[in-house]
Amino acid sequence: MPLSEQEQRLLDEMERHLMGNDADVVTADRSGRSLSYRHLVFGALLFIAGLGGIIAGVASQLIFIGVIGFVVMLGGVVLAVTPLRSTVAREPKGRAAKAPRSSFMDKMNDRWDRRKGQ
Repeated sequence: MPLSEQEQRLLDEMERHLMGNDADVVTADRSGRSLSYRHLVFGALLFIAGLGGIIAGVASQLIFIGVIGFVVMLGGVVLAVTPLRSTVAREPKGRAAKAPRSSFMDKMNDRWDRRKGQ
């Protein structure tokens, strides 16, 4: 069933509005921080080790082992969810500045713009 003229105009207006807002979202500053796969793995391992410490503390009825296990678990969670420092700060000072790499969304937006222009 084809759309009526009014529905088509409304759809076109919504698309223009969405494209304008989408560009704002895609270009939002993320301050160069991202999660590290290495931190996630080490954090998960610490979490599992801490959970084992809690279980060992309960099984042996020694409270301090359970408390140490809890602290290790908490440290693992904090390590896993802590973002890396800015990627700009990690580059050596003597290196020439590289052009910023395009993100997946930037590439998809470029493809969309090219398709709409054809």
